[in-house]
Amino acid sequence: MLNLKGLCSWTAMSFALLASPALAHPHVFVGGGVDFVIRDGAVLDALNVTWIHDEFETLYILSSLGLSLNAEGELDERDRRQLVEQKSNWPEDFDGSAHLSQAKKNLALEWPENLNAHMVDGRLALTFTRRLSVPIDLREQEASVAFYEATYFFAFSITQTPKLLGDVGTCEAKVIPLEQTADSSALQNVLAKLGREETPQIANVGEKFADRITLACH
Repeated sequence: MLNLKGLCSWTAMSFALLASPALAHPHVFVGGGVDFVIRDGAVLDALNVTWIHDEFETLYILSSLGLSLNAEGELDERDRRQLVEQKSNWPEDFDGSAHLSQAKKNLALEWPENLNAHMVDGRLALTFTRRLSVPIDLREQEASVAFYEATYFFAFSITQTPKLLGDVGTCEAKVIPLEQTADSSALQNVLAKLGREETPQIANVGEKFADRITLACH
């Protein structure tokens, strides 16, 4: 955990590092996970997504917006609102991090809404909702969420137990952590040589390093 004093003492070093080419890929590490909004005992309506940024990225985000933590290591309400406003301007190429599929078919999700922000042990946490364009019945077949960003600039990992919200019936969610193999380790070694401005040539490479959640209703 990085406290307020630690965050402040990193400022000069952080911007010096950011001014130089980074030598490792991925560059940002994000924990968190996905909760599921269910109705009628088996119909999936929405995903509630949580991102918990690493301490370095937390410092970078706050510094870039001219924000700082108070004596309690939290954001003042005015600063928190400013942060939410800024982060609500999602880029046109927003990747989403939570990729939903059923029967090996990718399912459309609506644009993020209800963004919120708070601090967790010195790290910035963002939460937002993504509704399904067409809700699905999980009694027909289980669904799966892969937690990743396509270019692997951001390395996402599931660090929170998924919650089932609403009328969940007999539904269950299970986290399937990434199983590292010789091939994935070799690919990571190749990606580690990329500079900060370089993008992997492998399409959707982040999927190869994704933790997953399966969701089923019996």
